[in-house]
Amino acid sequence: MSSPLESLVACGTKLWLDSVDPDEIARNRGWGASGATSNPIIIKNLIATGHFDEQLSEFIREGLDNEAIAWKMTDQLVRQAQEAFQAVWKQTKGNDGYVSFELDPLIEDPDVNLPLGERTKRYIDLGMKWSADHNNRMIKVPNTPAGRAALERLAAAGVSLNVTLTFTTEQYIAARDAVWRGAQHRRTLDAFKSVYSIFVSRVDVYTEKYLPHLSAQAQGEVGIVNAKRIWKMNQEFWADKNLPLQQEIIFASTGTKKASDPPWKYVEAFAGSDIETNPPETNHAVQESGRTFTRKVDEMPSAKVLAEIDAAVNYKSLEDDLMEEGVRKFTEPQHALLAMIAKKRAALQAVAAR
Repeated sequence: MSSPLESLVACGTKLWLDSVDPDEIARNRGWGASGATSNPIIIKNLIATGHFDEQLSEFIREGLDNEAIAWKMTDQLVRQAQEAFQAVWKQTKGNDGYVSFELDPLIEDPDVNLPLGERTKRYIDLGMKWSADHNNRMIKVPNTPAGRAALERLAAAGVSLNVTLTFTTEQYIAARDAVWRGAQHRRTLDAFKSVYSIFVSRVDVYTEKYLPHLSAQAQGEVGIVNAKRIWKMNQEFWADKNLPLQQEIIFASTGTKKASDPPWKYVEAFAGSDIETNPPETNHAVQESGRTFTRKVDEMPSAKVLAEIDAAVNYKSLEDDLMEEGVRKFTEPQHALLAMIAKKRAALQAVAAR
């Protein structure tokens, strides 16, 4: 009898782990995980464990500053994860087995407020740098104006892309079209792979706060409905392109934020297609649930509930609010990572000086 996560994979979902913790990767590989993703908060939390103090001490002895150490550690942890999923990448001929690498979130730091053109240039330069010589590394680019402006150039250059921080159909369409325009400038489309991370639970947090009048049937369903609609659009757009590799939706932000929601709420809702990136704690809870998952990704609420959602939700306002919040949540973890490295530096140097 298969475990809950094995049943999720069996019904058509690619399971990616929202972590590059080596221990969690080993555990989740056994449950069927076939890819992973990284971000600054993941790297910060791993550094905080103390398991990488020896490596940090070496970087400090090399004279690296805190920012250089942050990127060295990120690159190293992502490389290790790539090795763990390299066999999947080879077996699927490049259709799975990727690890996502997030570009510098401080490009979008509102306190720095870089000009749009400079931000775009940095995304292009860093995307080229961190993707070079990697066959199963995806570059995460946020769906901001500057990020979107970089997508065509990066796709044309052969970079595998994970367009993240996406909330609405308008954002998805703009990013997808930019990626596709760029891809068509490649000599061949044999290795063309792109994914679009649609954030789910943050939408439901938004409606709880700003649309409390939604009925019990509609409240908590907006994020799911929105992501499923984008998934369907994505299926339809790529259907006639005859590409060797799938261009997929990532159902992201799948950890529940509401205590009364079961931890498998979003995992179950999107079962059956494309990719879910689940936090380790979500996967642990799902495994303990004993549930068997079947395809649900193309099931929608009743017409009445859909009509209520469409009448109540202003998606432009939702996008504006969630992107403003999202940019903060994008930049603050990078500052926290740098602060953690500074703290570790002080502690390790104090030990060395004894």
